[in-house]
Amino acid sequence: MLIGRNVVIEALREGRPIDKVFIQQNLGGEATQEIRQLASTQAIPVSKVPVQKLDRLSRGNHQGVIAMTAPVAYQKLEDLIPFLYEKGTTPLFLLLDGITDVRNFGGIARSAEVLGAHAIVIPTKQSAPVSSDAVKTSAGALLRIPVCRTNNWKATLETLRMNGIRIYGAEGKAQKQIRDVDWTQPAALILGAEDKGLSGDSLRHADELVKIPQTGDTESLNVSVACGIILYEATRQRGEKT
Repeated sequence: MLIGRNVVIEALREGRPIDKVFIQQNLGGEATQEIRQLASTQAIPVSKVPVQKLDRLSRGNHQGVIAMTAPVAYQKLEDLIPFLYEKGTTPLFLLLDGITDVRNFGGIARSAEVLGAHAIVIPTKQSAPVSSDAVKTSAGALLRIPVCRTNNWKATLETLRMNGIRIYGAEGKAQKQIRDVDWTQPAALILGAEDKGLSGDSLRHADELVKIPQTGDTESLNVSVACGIILYEATRQRGEKT
């Protein structure tokens, strides 16, 4: 934890990896405003909380502000895309839409790193934190694969499309199967939460919806298992191409 206004401001100015910032409700002042502005620029979520929550987190003089650091440094998708193209790499991105379970997040990251995804993209809200528990569950994969965070999901999808990356949404009721997709082209795969599925923005802005072929009667697969199956198909196709 980073405790106190000045400490948090300096960390934000230096670009230290921060997972979230807690600010006491009704706290004003120039320092608070600067914290909000810096956090917004870096896509760091800020939560207004009662002073009792801050008191539980720290017994010291927190001055109404506490930040939780992240074990990894978030990267910018806008920088990563041209970097991959310049290397001659065909991008394969994984977007997690509303996946809040830390165990699923860690399992997904583990499959993504093993099966060749180039980055994981998560929203600032409604997402599992990149915490020490997530890193542990991922067997350290979150330390080896870039993680990008966005506070504008719709704009992120548009950025991918403008850079020639086709967006696929995993949806159990889709008509097209994953084996019928050309994964050798630049691609981004969106996975939604098991209970809610893909969000409205993801459904509207995906170029195509795809599904895993099933022969059994169980309604759906665990999202981390589904991730591994789809990424395996992408890796298989890319391996055959080379």
